[in-house]
Amino acid sequence: MNPRKMQQMMKQMGIDVEDLDVEEVIIRTSDEELYFSDAQVTKMDARGQETYQVVGSPDTRETGSGDAGAIESGDADADAGGSDDGGIPDDDVELVAMRAGVPEDAAREALAANDGDLAAAVSELEE
Repeated sequence: MNPRKMQQMMKQMGIDVEDLDVEEVIIRTSDEELYFSDAQVTKMDARGQETYQVVGSPDTRETGSGDAGAIESGDADADAGGSDDGGIPDDDVELVAMRAGVPEDAAREALAANDGDLAAAVSELEE
């Protein structure tokens, strides 16, 4: 089917599709993290219900290992940095601080208050 026609039909059914420009995607399970460094993410909104589709090949690591920087760039600072507070990886703190535009101390506190949940920490800091 013609992609343009498909887009038209989806719009008629109240479904909006948007490609997101993402830098990375991390999916955490109880045993491991799936880390997508260059994923393609599509957001589909069907009458208020949002669905995200992630396409790519993930690297895997143990949950809470804090190796994000090592997988990403292999630099020595990420290996030596580890985590300072309750197992919260420094990379997570940096990401939340950058996204919310706050100092790293505030980002670390928000992550600790939200049990390491990146999205919840950013959301709390942006309120």
